[in-house]
Amino acid sequence: MKKVALVTGGAKGIGAATVKKLCEDGYAVAINYNTSEQRALSLCSFCASEGFTAISVKCDVSVSSDVEKMFSQIEEKLGTVELLVNNAGVSLWGLFDTVTDEEWNNVIGTNLTGTFNCIRRAIPSMLKNKYGRIINISSVWGQEGASCEAVYSASKAGIIGLTKALAKEYAPSGITVNCLCPGVIDTEMMSRFSDEEKAAICEEIPVGRMGTPEEIAHAVSFLADKNSAYITGQILGINGGMI
Repeated sequence: MKKVALVTGGAKGIGAATVKKLCEDGYAVAINYNTSEQRALSLCSFCASEGFTAISVKCDVSVSSDVEKMFSQIEEKLGTVELLVNNAGVSLWGLFDTVTDEEWNNVIGTNLTGTFNCIRRAIPSMLKNKYGRIINISSVWGQEGASCEAVYSASKAGIIGLTKALAKEYAPSGITVNCLCPGVIDTEMMSRFSDEEKAAICEEIPVGRMGTPEEIAHAVSFLADKNSAYITGQILGINGGMI
C-alpha cells in the first residue's frame, strides 16, 4: 500500500511541483484546491498518465468543517495521511492602514488558520501510528517582514512559531514538524510585477535569479524522507542567499 500525502494548495505553483515530486517518491497524493478546480483535475490527469496515484479534493482550509470532510474523503479513497504539506496561501499587497477586516481575516484564515486546521485533523492518526511528517510552507517575509505585506508577513511568521512549538510537542511521538521559507519564487504570485521590476528584484538576490517551484519541492521531498527523522523544528530558508 502506498504512503499517503496531502498537499494543500496543490493545483499550481509550489504545490503542483510538490505533488509531482511526491508522486515520483512513491506517494499517493491528495491535491487540495479551493478555486483552481480545472488545474487540479489537469494535474490529476497528468499524474495518472505517468502511472502515479493522485486525487483532487476541494476544500477551503480556513473552514474546519471543510477540512474534516476533506480528510474523510482522503482516508476513504487513499488511506491515512502520513505526510501533510501545508502550502495553501494567499498574499496581500498594500499599505497596512488600508487593510480591511475582510482582507485580514482572509489572509490569516487561509495561511495560518488553514495550517492549524489541517494539522489538528492530521495529528490523531499520526499519534496512533507513531509516525508522521508535517511540512509547513512559510516565507522569507515570515522571517524578515516585508513593507506593504504586513498581514502576509504576520501570517507566515505565525506558521514559523507554530512549527517550532509543535515540533517539541510531538517529537516524542515520531512526528517531525518542519518549515520551509521560500524567497522570491517564480510563481503566479510574482505576476503583479513587470519584467523590469523582476529584474531589479533579482539584482538584490545573491544568486541573481528567482527560485523555481521544483527547488522547493525538492526540499519537501528531503524533509519527508524517513531518513530525515532527526530533523525537526527547523526553519529552512530557500532564498538564494537573501538572508
